[in-house]
Amino acid sequence: MQPTLSDVAKEAGVSAITVSRVLNAPEQVRPATRARIESAIDKVGYVRNMLAGSLASASSRVIAAIVPSLSNVVFIEVINGLQSEFERHGYQILLGNTDYDLERECQLVRTFLGWSPSALVITGLRHSDACQRILQQWEGPIVEIMELGDAIGFNVGLDHTEAGRCMARHLVQRGYRRIIYVAAQIERDYRAELRYRGHREVLQAAGLEAPLLDMDQLGQFETGARALDQVLARHPNTDAIHFANDDLASGALLHANRQGIRVPEDIAIAGFNGLPIGQHVTPRLTTIVSPREVIGQMAAREVIARLEGEQTLYSSHDVGFTLSVGEST
Repeated sequence: MQPTLSDVAKEAGVSAITVSRVLNAPEQVRPATRARIESAIDKVGYVRNMLAGSLASASSRVIAAIVPSLSNVVFIEVINGLQSEFERHGYQILLGNTDYDLERECQLVRTFLGWSPSALVITGLRHSDACQRILQQWEGPIVEIMELGDAIGFNVGLDHTEAGRCMARHLVQRGYRRIIYVAAQIERDYRAELRYRGHREVLQAAGLEAPLLDMDQLGQFETGARALDQVLARHPNTDAIHFANDDLASGALLHANRQGIRVPEDIAIAGFNGLPIGQHVTPRLTTIVSPREVIGQMAAREVIARLEGEQTLYSSHDVGFTLSVGEST
């Protein structure tokens, strides 16, 4: 049962009128009371309904989708997959971007659900406590995408830990022994951290060290170039770099070409995602290919099935991944 305004009032020990005033004219409420009510809103998972009267119960043809980036081609392809399926069934997307910020994600969830969408597609399985409560109490279909695990509703994605293991096994089998994993703001991009865990497991099992370099900017070409310089300066004996994504890896590879560093003879470079750029650089990038558009399509189909009352047999779907071996390793 979704929490009501009365539930918030009870939790905060105030009247429903005071709660309403905080929602509509917060400047009229004392800061201490306002803080107590805002805390109660988070605790009970209350979502304000932005649609009045009879409109609130009307069937919406809008489906909310929340992704961590609108500049990353990975999520553009996921959105394309969602949109193509939703539009075929007469639905439109209400799109939000978290910028990898869980607090911003919670704000978007609260706002979007307040407009009574038919369903919600949200990226990842990790949410703030307040967001988790809202999602668990919302009564509409929820699909969490991009990874696998215990989901609130249904989830579609791939096993990132196994993807990290897969690339690490490839590098070890190729004879590389001084391998470093390079990420960018790994605490925010936690799926990259899952891949690092898998990478580290394989290297440790082989009796190898598993150093991590975490760059201070999210993965762009220039960040990958800087990362290559830092690796060579701090770990000059490194013979392979496993990058958290293809943007970083491609940036490092292009920089290596400019500096006369031979890939893979001097240092091997590998990535993740299977972006087009990696297949057009020289040498061609070794990477893990994730089926991004398929994730969007399958998530959308699952949402439509639930909205149309169809019986679904699974709570999770693994789309898998493919190791694409280029000349960079």
